[in-house]
Amino acid sequence: MENRKNRFQSAREGLSRRNVLELGALGLAAAMLPGAAFGKDKKLKVAAIFATPIEEPWDNQIHVALQKAEKELGIEYKWSEKVQTADFSRVMREYAQGGYQLVLGDAFAAERESRRTAKQFPKTAWLFGSGAGPAEPNFGVFDNWIHEPAYLSGMIAGKMSKSGTIGAVAAMGIPEVNRLVNAFFAGAKEVNPNIKKKVAFIGSFFDPPKAKEAAVAQIDAGVDVIYAERFGVIEAAVDKKILAISNMSDQSSLGPDTVITGPVWDMYPTVEQAIKLVKAGVFTAQDYGDFSRMAKGGSHLAPYHKFDKTLPADVKELVEKKKAEILEGNFRVDVDENTPVSD
Repeated sequence: MENRKNRFQSAREGLSRRNVLELGALGLAAAMLPGAAFGKDKKLKVAAIFATPIEEPWDNQIHVALQKAEKELGIEYKWSEKVQTADFSRVMREYAQGGYQLVLGDAFAAERESRRTAKQFPKTAWLFGSGAGPAEPNFGVFDNWIHEPAYLSGMIAGKMSKSGTIGAVAAMGIPEVNRLVNAFFAGAKEVNPNIKKKVAFIGSFFDPPKAKEAAVAQIDAGVDVIYAERFGVIEAAVDKKILAISNMSDQSSLGPDTVITGPVWDMYPTVEQAIKLVKAGVFTAQDYGDFSRMAKGGSHLAPYHKFDKTLPADVKELVEKKKAEILEGNFRVDVDENTPVSD
């Protein structure tokens, strides 16, 4: 995972400018855009480049969305995982030269390399997770803007905690992680202003044993509801018999009696939009982050599963009311990217 630790260096840049760019009048210029020559009788070739093992939650959600697109949109999909920064440009070139019209992935650890290589292949559409903004003519960006369901999860944690102390074990103190953890604690504070918090960062995006160790330490210190921002935390919660909030995907199966719910990132709206634009020959460099928000269908709360019967009715009502306010635009979850600290 060392190749992704540099992710935080670039992730702090350009994050205040996340608004989706409007597509301008394209006219005859569309002939020069990625996908302009795409034939209706051919399958769109789409590839993904991942810096981590595919099991890592962040990259896995992109992979799952592309697998869905393969079934529902008829694309041809291929991927590469555990791609080191030194190999990133080579893999990009291989896909571009292999006729792949759209390439997605995780470029946080290879920002400069990926952008430089993308310029060499202007007829290929590139769409990468990135800490910076889009780059003309063909480098689009996205990120997991799932702080809204993280806030709702925090409301549940604040209500369900009996000790008055909740925790979060996360990757590292970078904006994309901080905004989720801060939203989780903000939601808890809304329903319980006296709630106390504990935060731990493991310094890695995929180190389940280390995450479990950090979670056990928090639980031993009094945490009775914990946000599993990283894999490994739920295992500790199961062993210690406390409640947990999952992250990125529905992880109830890891602890049916432990995992209440959690924010889910659905990359399919982003993937679907990109594929549509490439097929139409109008893909341009823009920020697709907005497609990860709840209103766009890009994020939601995981089902309660077994907790649907045991979660207090007043808690579920609070969450449903707040969710409606978010979807209607009457409530906005603050984006706080400062590194949280324990109380």
